Formats: sequence, C-alpha cells, structure tokens
Amino acid sequence: MSDMDKTHSAHPSPRKYLMVASALVVLTAIEVGIFYIESLGKGIIPILFILSAFKFALVGMFYMHLRYDSRLFSIFFITGLVLASLVTLALMTLFGMFN
Repeated sequence: MSDMDKTHSAHPSPRKYLMVASALVVLTAIEVGIFYIESLGKGIIPILFILSAFKFALVGMFYMHLRYDSRLFSIFFITGLVLASLVTLALMTLFGMFN
C-alpha cells in the first residue's frame, strides 16, 4: 500500500461530515441567538469571537482535510488564524470597541 492510499483511507465517512455540518449549523444558530441578547452588551464580542474561531477550526480541520494532512499545514493555518485574530483585536481596541 502506497503512502497516498494510506492518506486517503484515513478520511472520515459521509456520516462524520454530516455530524460536523450539523455542529456548524448549531453553532451558527447559537451565534444568531446570542446576537439578539441585548443584556450582554459588549460581552457579545468575546463570545462570538470564540464561537467563530471554533467554527473556523472545524471547517479547516474537516472540510479542508488539515486533520489528515501534514502537521505543517495545520501550523500554517493556525498561525494565520492567530495573526488575523490579533490584528482584529488590535483594530477593535484602536477604534474603541472595548470602551
């Protein structure tokens, strides 16, 4: 069995993809619901930030197959996520979103 065959045999079943898709739908519904809770005020920002990062990771790991590829690709992907998050938080701080 070649390395290519081993890689492709490790991919998840269609049932697993449906489970991940269902989790993404539930997380999106939670995000929409949280948006309408006015009592959270600016506390909504970190909650939505964490939920979005989790969804981003799920999509990357399963639908982009990073979970089954080399760790180097995951490191690049996570580094990009962290850098984008830090830039977003820095800009939000700069423009007074947390005051």
